[in-house]
Amino acid sequence: MPETVYARVKQDPRFDELTRRRGRFAVTLSVLVLVVYYSFIMVVAFRPDWLAQPIADGFTTTLGIPIGVAIIIGAWLTTGIYVRRANTEFDRLNDQIVKDATT
Repeated sequence: MPETVYARVKQDPRFDELTRRRGRFAVTLSVLVLVVYYSFIMVVAFRPDWLAQPIADGFTTTLGIPIGVAIIIGAWLTTGIYVRRANTEFDRLNDQIVKDATT
């Protein structure tokens, strides 16, 4: 793309809106994942006995296993949520901005 197109894209107020919304969404999801992950690590560090409890009487599986699996699946889900929104809402707005800048 020529430099003039880049300049027009940067001057478009929708570009600022796009970068602000995308950044805020990414930070929100990142904070969510980090809080869950570090909370789990804190429980592992300070209350390992709680995670070592069996999920029910007679079971050998402990509470830590389903909680750890849920954290991993939650990280995949948040990644999927971000990708879906980026590929639909953010890409649509990006395409409109570039199209208007090139015409």
